[in-house]
Amino acid sequence: MPDSIPIATTGPEIISMGCRLNIAEGEAMRGLLAGRDDVIVINSCAVTNEAVRQTRQAIRKARKARPGAQVVVTGCAAQTDPAMFAAMPEVDRVLGNIDKLDATSFDPRANAKARVSDIMAVRETAPHMVTSFAEHARAFVEVQNGCDHRCTFCIIPYGRGNSRSVPAGAVVDAVRALVERGYAEVVLTGVDVTSYGPDLPGSPTLGMLIERILKLVPDLPRLRLSSLDGVEVDDRLFDLITGEQRIMPHVHLSLQSGDDMILKRMKRRHSRAQAIALVERMKARRPEIAIGADLIAGFPTEDEAMHAQNLSILDACDVVHGHIFPFSPRSGTPAARMPQLDRALVKARAAEMRSAAQARAARWRQSLVGTHQNLLVERDGRTGHGENFVRIALERDSDRPDPSHIGRIVPVTITGQNGDMLTAEMNT
Repeated sequence: MPDSIPIATTGPEIISMGCRLNIAEGEAMRGLLAGRDDVIVINSCAVTNEAVRQTRQAIRKARKARPGAQVVVTGCAAQTDPAMFAAMPEVDRVLGNIDKLDATSFDPRANAKARVSDIMAVRETAPHMVTSFAEHARAFVEVQNGCDHRCTFCIIPYGRGNSRSVPAGAVVDAVRALVERGYAEVVLTGVDVTSYGPDLPGSPTLGMLIERILKLVPDLPRLRLSSLDGVEVDDRLFDLITGEQRIMPHVHLSLQSGDDMILKRMKRRHSRAQAIALVERMKARRPEIAIGADLIAGFPTEDEAMHAQNLSILDACDVVHGHIFPFSPRSGTPAARMPQLDRALVKARAAEMRSAAQARAARWRQSLVGTHQNLLVERDGRTGHGENFVRIALERDSDRPDPSHIGRIVPVTITGQNGDMLTAEMNT
């Protein structure tokens, strides 16, 4: 394994909004556009109206900062509403989620301002052989794309298309190449990663893919999984998460709500009791697992009792990495046509949930003071994540950061808490 991870060469400016899959695809575009310093790519997110607003803000900021650059907008928001972005005077080109992975799409001589192919017609996906990441010491590998489910609040299937999986051999090759380049942690990404496999010959599962990666890339120290749908965690995947030490003890669940009636109205496939039972089983087998969760506050028809159930799921599932979103009606989704709550109430409920989630996270971080953790050092040479995804910063008066530590796993002792990060000293 090399002494340190590679430093990305100069090229386009990539601004990836939202999910880890966007990060992986952003780096693929960086490779396609190698040497094109004149391009700014805004890789958008459509999950909420706020995400779209932030995308528009990023576009304006990019144009103001670099008036001579070519501004290209792509990603899920561009896929679902290309006309809106094409109408912005700051935008030179709008590309769909498939089109962005074709180098010819970025040709500034193209006549059409927008190139957005029918995402629903896509039946296959392929790995993007990314060999370095400009902003992360972790590497992200796409194993799946799209989604076959139609949750009533979600616009993403219309931005990503139907579920499709990357063949296991191609995933293994991508992971092996990254490890050979010096990456100590690989994150498997997708829109619905637990749906991996049924479209491939033999119908492999995510658990089978992970087993193959661990067997065929024995030098990979850390494997992390992106957001999981708990109802799709089968026995094989459960045993790997709770028993395989190379899989990080960090499980992020797509819960969305803690109330059964709201879950039904969302068309989620799990119940509150099933989510709680899964977490209890996981932590009984591997107590150090840190639970993350996506939760929506103020879904249409949510009353005070339902909100209380939603709030209490933080404690019931021991959530320490809480991602709380105020409900955002997305045009074209069934939830946008349901009876809406007052926006002030939605924001107030989201704020209450965020406050509770932050307090839980702070107590959890405090419980880690004095423990030994393994820190994957980020590109700044001083911060990074522990195995449980806690953010850690080396103390300023600790041993001076060594550039060779970037991308490496170093043992540290947690000395305190500073905001949403832990402080640590390197072990000698």
